[in-house]
Amino acid sequence: MTSLDAQLKESLIAQVKEALNEDIQTGDITAQLIPEENTFSATVISREKAVLCGIPWVNEVFQQLDQSVSLEWHFSEGDELAPNTPFLTLSGNARSILTGERTALNFLQTLSYTATVSRQYSMLVEGQKLSILDTRKTIPGFRLAQKYAVKVGGASNHRVGLYDAFLIKENHIMAAGSIGNAIAKAAQIAPGKTIEVETESLDEVRQAVHAGADIIMLDNFSLEDMKQAVETYKGQVRFEASGNMTNEHIQAVAATGVDYISVGALTKHVQAIDLSLRVSKEPA
Repeated sequence: MTSLDAQLKESLIAQVKEALNEDIQTGDITAQLIPEENTFSATVISREKAVLCGIPWVNEVFQQLDQSVSLEWHFSEGDELAPNTPFLTLSGNARSILTGERTALNFLQTLSYTATVSRQYSMLVEGQKLSILDTRKTIPGFRLAQKYAVKVGGASNHRVGLYDAFLIKENHIMAAGSIGNAIAKAAQIAPGKTIEVETESLDEVRQAVHAGADIIMLDNFSLEDMKQAVETYKGQVRFEASGNMTNEHIQAVAATGVDYISVGALTKHVQAIDLSLRVSKEPA
């Protein structure tokens, strides 16, 4: 299981609080149909193959909502679930379980999908000396959670935001006047921060290498040009391939010798794993 750092833990608590408030506000009026003292057990089932992710969020939902509800996880974070697999049993107050159900499943279904896609992409390059990276194409306000899910699935994180590394793109280069000017300015602004430059031609690669870039992004390069760039400058700089990284294309890109492949689809194409909660033991 990927550990939670302090920033992610703080974000998680705030996300759960906001999500519960969004759903409940003045009270769950439907749950009030059930006698207040009723208890039962319920099981959460994955209806499709998935990588389980989001346990800390679900635990936090019931930590905030009703700490008397018991959660028994039958699988761990990052485990692969077969279709129709029961993986969580909840026991306790019926109202609380049903009130927290949708919020808990919303976190689980989204993060498990991201982890599942991350696992699929990671398996495509298994055994090779390169990393699959995510991007900043994330759900606003949910970036740290999605990047956590990417790691649970087996891929790696690119920079978290605009503050922890430079990524000098076409518009930055135009505004700065040249690749060399942009890299020199970056080194002055934040010495020690990683400087990555997005390039669109072999000539731009040459400029970025000579100017002292740490990483060069090869944006939508042909396989031939990608391989030439790597062979020419391998050892002087690290290379990241980006653009149109389909399942079919990614293995050919990996064979060029790049160090990283960034895939926006890890967090951009948001879907949900099909999950359901079923009452397994009603009150006597």
